Amino acid sequence: MAFLAKLFGKKKDNTPAEEALGEEEEGLTPEEEAAAEAAEAALLNGDMTTVEEPVVEEPVVEEPVVEEPIVEKPVVEEPVVEEPVIEEPVIEESVVEEPVIEEPVMEEPAEEEIEETATKKSFWGRLKSGLTKTRTALFSPVDNLLKAFTKVDEDLLEELEEILISADVGFTATEEIMEELRERIKDGRLKEKEQVMSALREIMTDMIGESEPLHLDTTPSVLLVIDVNGAGKTTSIGKISKRLRLQGKKVVVAAGDTFRAAAIDQLAVWCERARVDMVKQSEGSDPAAVVFDAIAVAKKKQADVLIIDTAGRLQNKKNLMNELAKIDRVIDRELPGAARETLLVLDATTGQNAVSQAKEFGSSAKITGITLNKLDGTAKGGIVISIKRELGIPVKFIGVGEKIDDMQEFDAEDFVKALFGE
Repeated sequence: MAFLAKLFGKKKDNTPAEEALGEEEEGLTPEEEAAAEAAEAALLNGDMTTVEEPVVEEPVVEEPVVEEPIVEKPVVEEPVVEEPVIEEPVIEESVVEEPVIEEPVMEEPAEEEIEETATKKSFWGRLKSGLTKTRTALFSPVDNLLKAFTKVDEDLLEELEEILISADVGFTATEEIMEELRERIKDGRLKEKEQVMSALREIMTDMIGESEPLHLDTTPSVLLVIDVNGAGKTTSIGKISKRLRLQGKKVVVAAGDTFRAAAIDQLAVWCERARVDMVKQSEGSDPAAVVFDAIAVAKKKQADVLIIDTAGRLQNKKNLMNELAKIDRVIDRELPGAARETLLVLDATTGQNAVSQAKEFGSSAKITGITLNKLDGTAKGGIVISIKRELGIPVKFIGVGEKIDDMQEFDAEDFVKALFGE
């Protein structure tokens, strides 16, 4: 401020403080004095502008923008650990060609044995139930008859004879039964009316005789099947096939009924159910030609039994005889010495008509056994006794329904028990 005072020549008394300040200002640095002098010169030259104290712009110390280095994280590309495609060693299954298991159609041991036992128990239960109509038709009248008499005499025997004939025991068989009863009365073995029923049971059992199984002694053995239309031949073949398979036998079926519409298709269904092989040709083919092919297959597969479905019909005896004769010649040539059975399928519900049919067939073919179907729906079960006594042909199979297991080998003792409700 001193240079201003000098400039304007003014002086005033200063306060001690100002004096102190002036003293401080007198001791300026050379630079400050130079600046002051420059200012004075400017004022003297007329620039009387207000000398603004230089705005000492504090240098804007721009804080260095510390740009944090964008540390680009190295894209650590996770090494695509390509899982080693562990190519599972294509174990070339040494083309194990599954042996075409020619169904050891039999060797299903334990299970099938259990199945056979269970089936048999169930079958005889159904037979006993099925023979209810026959039992009612035969023995209910006998019971009522015995209640009406006080002793065994000729009158009782005459009425008993009528009852037996009406139950389809047959005229010839009934006569034999009555003769035996009279013989027992004479020798004292039959005295009381209570003994009549047990006497009937014994006589009927003897008349039916022992059961006769199929004779299948060679490999293969041959089983021809014939019937009257509608008796159930096709279903019987399927059921018998399964019975034989359950016994451990390999079976081949020849579809020789080539004339009846849909016969081959129906037989195919039953063979599939029985799980046995079937040989066929087209509809209308020669049955003997089918048998020839079937024999070749049976030999190749080492079958135990060849079952032959035939087209023979009772309605045309000449055709039946001609057909069976041709088939016989083929069998004789291709399977010399083979064991043979010829089964006639009958419908039990036809009663004595079935016996007549068996007689007619017997004149055209050598019948070795009877398959009796539908015993569960008839009151004519006495036909079993009639067939045996009048024809001398054994009943080898009996059926009590339409299912594959509804057939069994005929057992004389079991049949009589079922007939008498035991």
